[in-house]
Amino acid sequence: MIRLSDEARRLLALFEEETDATARDCIVDDDHDRVVFLVTAGEMGQAIGAGGENVKRVEKRLDREVKLVEDAPTPADFVANALAPAAVYNVTISENDDTVAYAEVAQEDHGAAIGAGGKNIDAARVLADRHFDIDGIELT
Repeated sequence: MIRLSDEARRLLALFEEETDATARDCIVDDDHDRVVFLVTAGEMGQAIGAGGENVKRVEKRLDREVKLVEDAPTPADFVANALAPAAVYNVTISENDDTVAYAEVAQEDHGAAIGAGGKNIDAARVLADRHFDIDGIELT
C-alpha cells in the first residue's frame, strides 16, 4: 500500500479534476520543481488532452512542470513506460540479492532516459520501487 502525503493527495485530486483521467500515484519532485503523475493504463490520451491542453492546464495551475507515466501490468512494461520518452527495446528483471531492472535503451536516448540531473531515472526508480518492489534500474 502506497502512503501519500496530504500534498500528494491534493495534487492527485487536482490532476483528475483538470484531466478527467485517473492517476494512481504522484511524486512531488521539489529538487526539479515538477510533479510526476502515474496515469492509469489506457488513460494517457485523456490525461494529455488534444494538443496537450489537459497537461498544460495542470502545469499552469501548479506552476511547475508535469511528467506523466503510464501504468502497466508487468514490471518490465512499467519500467519502459517510466523511462519514456526514451526508446526502450527490452527490460530484463534480475532477482538476486536485489531486484534490478536492466533497461536496454538506444545509446542516443540515454540522455532522455536519465534526464537533466538524473530526474527521469530517479522518478522511474521511485515508481518502480513503490509499485513492483524493484530496487534499481540500470541502463544497458
